[in-house]
Amino acid sequence: MALFVLACFDHEDALDRRMAVRPNHLAYVDANRERLKLAGPMFDAAGRMAGSLFILDVEDEAAVEAFSAADPYRLNNVFERVEIRGFKVSVGALP
Repeated sequence: MALFVLACFDHEDALDRRMAVRPNHLAYVDANRERLKLAGPMFDAAGRMAGSLFILDVEDEAAVEAFSAADPYRLNNVFERVEIRGFKVSVGALP
């Protein structure tokens, strides 16, 4: 297994879509807890949700892409772009 960061950035006008599908997104995240080390929303300068950040412990980058592709936020065009990067903890500890 390896750690990856999945950073998802919302479209400028996506807040209403985000809120409409949020219950489905949260259920999806809950169903995938075994692969997630950390997850949560990112915020814009005004304090509005404007993205999502995940740290996943999975086999490879393809597993991160598959997780992202099935996320209700991505399926409902909330995200403008997603970025996947390998990750290594250097300071602190993940659960």
